[in-house]
Amino acid sequence: MAKVKTTFFCQNCGAQYAKWQGQCNSCKEWNTIAEEIIQKQEKVAWKSEPSTTSKAPKPLRINEIDSTEEIRLDTTDNELNRVLGGGIVPGSLILLGGEPGIGKSTLLLQISLKLPYKTLYVSGEESQKQIKMRAERITPNGDNCFILTETKTQNIFKQIEAIQPEIVIIDSIQTLHTDYIESTAGSISQIRETTAELIKFAKETNIPVILIGHITKDGTIAGPKILEHMVDTVLQFEGDRNHVYRILRSLKNRFGSTAEIGIYEMLGSGLREVSNPSEILISHKDEELSGTAIATTLEGMRPLMIEIQSLVSTAVYGTPQRSTTGYNAKRLNMILAVLEKRAGFRLGAKDVFLNVTGGISVDDPAIDLAVVAAILSSNEDIPVNKDFCFAGEVGLSGEIRPVNRVDQRIQEAEKLGFSTIFVSKYNKIALKNTGIKIQLVAKIEDVASQLFG
Repeated sequence: MAKVKTTFFCQNCGAQYAKWQGQCNSCKEWNTIAEEIIQKQEKVAWKSEPSTTSKAPKPLRINEIDSTEEIRLDTTDNELNRVLGGGIVPGSLILLGGEPGIGKSTLLLQISLKLPYKTLYVSGEESQKQIKMRAERITPNGDNCFILTETKTQNIFKQIEAIQPEIVIIDSIQTLHTDYIESTAGSISQIRETTAELIKFAKETNIPVILIGHITKDGTIAGPKILEHMVDTVLQFEGDRNHVYRILRSLKNRFGSTAEIGIYEMLGSGLREVSNPSEILISHKDEELSGTAIATTLEGMRPLMIEIQSLVSTAVYGTPQRSTTGYNAKRLNMILAVLEKRAGFRLGAKDVFLNVTGGISVDDPAIDLAVVAAILSSNEDIPVNKDFCFAGEVGLSGEIRPVNRVDQRIQEAEKLGFSTIFVSKYNKIALKNTGIKIQLVAKIEDVASQLFG
């Protein structure tokens, strides 16, 4: 019998060590290093076709390589297509991560039931009856979808050879195990080995594979970081379980942009695509209230209108509070300092609370001007006209700086019926004869005087 080989892995970051030690040198976590058996049999998990193994690849001049665009598989889901860059590339490996219960399995089951391609949905977490119950709630028809409950990769590959699917979905990678590694499912070595087998299968057969991955308490995908390096695309499905809206982001994409997002609404019948997110991110109210302003932001190629809410009140407990939801707290402190120093507003002894509605987080500096408008509106207790919106970055000297792709922002504001948009006077605007009034401002004082007299 061959000698059993073992090594030590950090269960947090996947670093490998020859012997046990208390602290991981890579991530500095304590008591995360565990021993795992890594003995591997002299076998291959996925058996290649003889034609593919006999031909060794030869180097080609770069101008000899075929550069025709890769045909993509349409997922029938416009939001997912946008995030992926136009659809699923054959032979690619996609990793989808997210909080427990956020809707990862629901999203992929829903898509697999609607796909016009033969799809194999492999579940290591639920029984076939459980999946059937969820499928009936989402959509009753799904003739092209095959359900397999299995965790052993060798058995999965046998069923793939029998069924010959066009797309394979694995739920989830942490439940799979291979006979060629002796450690338990979900361990570092098992995740790495099973992912390597699936990559070999996908590249040799040109069949795309979609993996669901668990995440840790820090929000990162569980398992070794090499898992994210190995796959072609990493998607993050996020949102608050107390809200009905979910956001699909691309963290890595070898075949498209990583700036795009997809927005879904969680309903009893599954996830609904939200084609016009501006309508859900702006609250509809009859009376005007102080402390709210509308900002135009961009997520990838998509312009969004979002509502910024602010509350400014006298500090009761001595030290003023600065609290934000969906906005960078350090940037809020910077804007408050600019308002105090450059514009003369006394906010140093007041609590300031800021909220981006809809449960989303925004990093776009173009919403600075709307943040300023909302804070001043709450401080003066004078509402901002609900037909006004803002697109501008605030500099440290109090100037309003230009923002990128301002024409797209103006067109989105006009489409949604706003009468006036405040932008920097230094922006170069190519639009002519617009139905919306473009108000050019240079400093914070210009905005304050035009809004509050």
